[in-house]
Amino acid sequence: MKQYSNTKATLALAKASFRSIMRSPSAVVFTLAFPLIFILVFGFLGGGGTHIDVGIAPNSDVNNPVIGTLEKTGMIRLVKNKSQADLTRLLEKGNVDAVIDVHRKINSVAYSVNVAYTSASRDKGGILKSVLNNLFYDKQLKPSVAEIKESTVEGREYKTIDFILPGQLGFSLLSTGVFGTAFVFLSLRQTLVIKRFFATPVKRSSIVIGEGIARIGFALIGALFIILLGHFFFGFTLVHGALTVLNMLILATLGVIVFMGFGFIISGIAKNESMVPPISNIVTLPQFLLSGTFFSIEAFPSWLQPISRALPLTYLNDAMRKVAFEGQGLWDVKQQILILIIWGIGIYAVAVKVFKWE
Repeated sequence: MKQYSNTKATLALAKASFRSIMRSPSAVVFTLAFPLIFILVFGFLGGGGTHIDVGIAPNSDVNNPVIGTLEKTGMIRLVKNKSQADLTRLLEKGNVDAVIDVHRKINSVAYSVNVAYTSASRDKGGILKSVLNNLFYDKQLKPSVAEIKESTVEGREYKTIDFILPGQLGFSLLSTGVFGTAFVFLSLRQTLVIKRFFATPVKRSSIVIGEGIARIGFALIGALFIILLGHFFFGFTLVHGALTVLNMLILATLGVIVFMGFGFIISGIAKNESMVPPISNIVTLPQFLLSGTFFSIEAFPSWLQPISRALPLTYLNDAMRKVAFEGQGLWDVKQQILILIIWGIGIYAVAVKVFKWE
């Protein structure tokens, strides 16, 4: 008589679960349709008003009419209290559009203004040049107040898609992990399918692992589709090509495993299927809105930013962007990975306590 193989049972459960996911319209919508719609809407049809981020050099004089006038301009946002190394990195990546250094000239009432632009955001650099010329050579300041010297730092162009796509990829993974897992295990419990499993030699771990493999496999297929579509049709930056894609898929795997923990918790505390959506939304909506999915958390009020930086999706989005646009490896984003692992340990510790088999 053949010995029962839990490995084969796990793979069989994974295969059956994967087929079920592929036949579910809601799974396809949350994993593929919604992220692609948001990429189009936020990346290409929206955008709001134009803002120019200008870094202030650490040794710059800040108490002068040049800085004072720029602060009063609604279009320009000044980035202060950054080291020169940080400003250089931000300039190269296009996260700031220029760096300004202002010093009073010796034996003169005029100021010397050194402006370093970046080739990563040429359009905004051109706008800033126009603003500076209007301010210093038109009405608000006399020509003798400032002498402008300009230079350009070469950098990789940071397109809207480079910010939007990793955020929407995180959105897809969070939706797949939370909603999919919560609905599936609650349904299996209510329809007594899990109880029937207990009448077979299959282990409980095989049920969870099989479902997890199916969920991760589906999430990775969706992630790969979004990445490749973004790259070939919208110019999404993949610095190291296939290696960057591989690193992003590894991060996606970690992310969906962590987010599945939320799903296990929700399936344990929800008494029926009607309770799953509101509880899931309590978990997912704050992360959709506050984790840099649609907008940079730097644009949020200062009191809100610590909350944003406490959410797991923030670190997944941040790691994805660093790997894709900056070309960093997994070791370079070890801080983000470590925080995700800590979140995962905490989430699964709670899931073990509240998850119900019957």
